[in-house]
Amino acid sequence: MVKNNLIEISLATTVDRNKIYQLRYQVYASELMQHPTNEAMMFEDKLDQFNVYIIAKINTEIVGFISVTPPDKNDYSIDKYFTRKEIPFAVDVSTFEMRILTVLKAYRGKPIAAALMWAAFRLIQSLGGENIMAIGRSEVLDMYLKLGFKPTNKEVKVGKVKFTLIQGKVEELNAFIEKNFKSFFIKIRQRCEWKLAIDFFKPAKCYHGGAFFDAIGSEFDDLNKRMNIINADVLDAWFDPAPQLISELENHLSWICKTSPPTDCLGMAKGIAKARGLKSDNILPGSGSSDLIFLAFREWLLPESRVLILDPTYGEYIHVLENIIGCQVDRINLLKVNNYALDLEELLRLANNNYDLIVIVNPNSPTGQHIPLINLENVLRQVSSSTRIWVDETYIDYCGKDQSLEKFAVSTSNIIVCKSMSKVYALSGLRSAYLCASPFQLEKLRSISPPWAVSLPSQIAALVVLKEDRYYEKCYEQTHLLREEFSKELLKFNSLEVLQSKANFVLCYLPENGPDAEAVVSKCKEMGLYLRDVSNMGNNFNKHTIRIAIKDKETNKKMLEIIKQVLDH
Repeated sequence: MVKNNLIEISLATTVDRNKIYQLRYQVYASELMQHPTNEAMMFEDKLDQFNVYIIAKINTEIVGFISVTPPDKNDYSIDKYFTRKEIPFAVDVSTFEMRILTVLKAYRGKPIAAALMWAAFRLIQSLGGENIMAIGRSEVLDMYLKLGFKPTNKEVKVGKVKFTLIQGKVEELNAFIEKNFKSFFIKIRQRCEWKLAIDFFKPAKCYHGGAFFDAIGSEFDDLNKRMNIINADVLDAWFDPAPQLISELENHLSWICKTSPPTDCLGMAKGIAKARGLKSDNILPGSGSSDLIFLAFREWLLPESRVLILDPTYGEYIHVLENIIGCQVDRINLLKVNNYALDLEELLRLANNNYDLIVIVNPNSPTGQHIPLINLENVLRQVSSSTRIWVDETYIDYCGKDQSLEKFAVSTSNIIVCKSMSKVYALSGLRSAYLCASPFQLEKLRSISPPWAVSLPSQIAALVVLKEDRYYEKCYEQTHLLREEFSKELLKFNSLEVLQSKANFVLCYLPENGPDAEAVVSKCKEMGLYLRDVSNMGNNFNKHTIRIAIKDKETNKKMLEIIKQVLDH
């Protein structure tokens, strides 16, 4: 039973349909006098043989319903009133009809109609529908139009009821509602017991960088196109993987391509543990940090979970927490006036508010700000062991190997370090990462990690690069020099500000009186340079902030020339 007058939204069962036919008679024959009365006091039609009903219930009582007619039979209710030639839009295999939106008289004025319309829209969207048509009662036509439906000049009177033919394109409707009514439907979601097998909102994709593949082509027809672009919108290493790795892969490439990897990545875990001075049961490998974020968070957290994150920070976290799991997410606001540095006293004060999870990215992205190990350790020791703390150290090697929390984490029962090997070992294309924590935190995750989670070339690569410290240390030193040179040149541009970073990227503030980040990124893209507009990575950025990945000396020079040209015009 749904309590507190929540509106239960579900598909109608066979039993529900009989009640719907009675209610249709009650509303459309008796109340609205649209249809003639009959002795059975029920009303159904031929479309009921294959349409879908969505119902709204309050405390087990049906209080409203809506019908969706799929296109596979090419038979719709509007065919009773208009010929296909009269209909001023295409009716094809992607066109669904939404009809018989009904709310019982005693329940009108509640958000039941909006909830039913939204449910029908989401069902059509999830079934791949591209177009929606309906004949809406003229007296409630404004409700449809406010949500983005477009009227036609086709009207029909049935009994004493007048209808207007309306239509809309699914993606246009979705964009219109997202822009104008998202908060309204969030409130409706809170009043619903949603029992459809689809999410209330269409799951959002997490936006990353990587737009440069628009120029190369994601079908990889001509990889030589990469020579004409600069992919500074992602934070891939500017340097190559260790030469020893390239040699190893080339020497055994045919065998590596056709051979299944070790099922449980045990050798990879042992190799990482040996390199880090840990035990293998402290290590859980994964196919990139995103793989591990999705694995762990969806196992640990529920919609009622409370999570504390930094703002701004890496966008994957807010996407998983809010858009996928639906957690309650609180933010520690990092401000430009403080160079987006984390106030550790504020972190400690907030951390003891019984959060289920705290997420810290160190160095942070997209700001490049680093918390020294000794300072962070001191704070984390004071946080209750009942609160999980996830520390993302994707860029920590740029700050020095001695800055990692790995050895500290394994001595605790609540701290988990996430280590991507992509950015600091030049392995972004291979997707290799791991979690480091006490076995207590990893046991369950290990049991639900799929077999062959990490490909054979990625497992081999992880183990080879861990033996090439001297090569990578030189790459990190060179990265710092390149970043400092690049930053100094940027500061020569009129009114451009640069935030000092510890990683392989810089954050830039464009002049407030000039073009915004979106415009600059777009213009640079036309010239083959891909930068990142970071306005969607946090609530505390204005629209004049961009992030730029550091490249080799010659490429940095080209980037500076393009950026200057764009800003000067």
